[in-house]
Amino acid sequence: MNQEQRRVYLIKRLLKENPQYSEIVIPSDEESQKLLLRALFNIRLPKKIDFKFKFIQDQYLKIENAAKGIVETETFPKGISIWKGDITRLKIDAIVNAANSGMTGCYQPNHACIDNAIHTFSGIELRNKCNEMMEKQGHLEATGHAKITPGYNLPAKYVIHTVGPIVENEVTSEKEDLLRNSYLNSLKLAEVNNVKSIAFPCISTGVFNFPNKRAAEIAYEAVSDYLKQGSKIERVIFNVFKEEDQRIYQSLLESC
Repeated sequence: MNQEQRRVYLIKRLLKENPQYSEIVIPSDEESQKLLLRALFNIRLPKKIDFKFKFIQDQYLKIENAAKGIVETETFPKGISIWKGDITRLKIDAIVNAANSGMTGCYQPNHACIDNAIHTFSGIELRNKCNEMMEKQGHLEATGHAKITPGYNLPAKYVIHTVGPIVENEVTSEKEDLLRNSYLNSLKLAEVNNVKSIAFPCISTGVFNFPNKRAAEIAYEAVSDYLKQGSKIERVIFNVFKEEDQRIYQSLLESC
């Protein structure tokens, strides 16, 4: 199978799972096919899949992830650094996912959030694993807590999922503490799992409405203090996507 044949196979299998989508016509162009496949990944509820689907999916995603350009982080400086780009490209011990309290990913087709991207490019096993953990837990994930899963088809070995606080009106000291806990609990979980390098996104900014500058200050302070306590974690990367966040983190890094 070439990459197009794999993509069409996966689309057909996912459409077959959902009779309500039986009238959907698979587009002929590559980009539209990719968007359709991603949407089908996104809306698929947690459930088992057979070996053939998994094998073809894994082949497909590994090639797609490589085509985006895998970023080797071993060359990054030890300590704290900043990198602007797609966190799913990082070859690193762990990336952190800004998850919601359901912890099984974003179900909105082709949504631009990091949760959607991580679940898309890791493959459906990640959602199944998260669902397994949540069923065992029996309740929604508390804000500021963290859980770890394999990275599956991502270049990252692990994904650490944490739920940041949602700001509705104003940033309270409680919200600040919860955001700080998201970083600290992720670092503690990483250390328990012998993670030496970890990348954080801008947790709770965007749709969770935490002001970018204050969120960055809390994140930088929490990570800096943790590393100063003798952590075995060698590299912490603040992954940013917007130029505004890059400027904020760069200013914090230069001021220390």
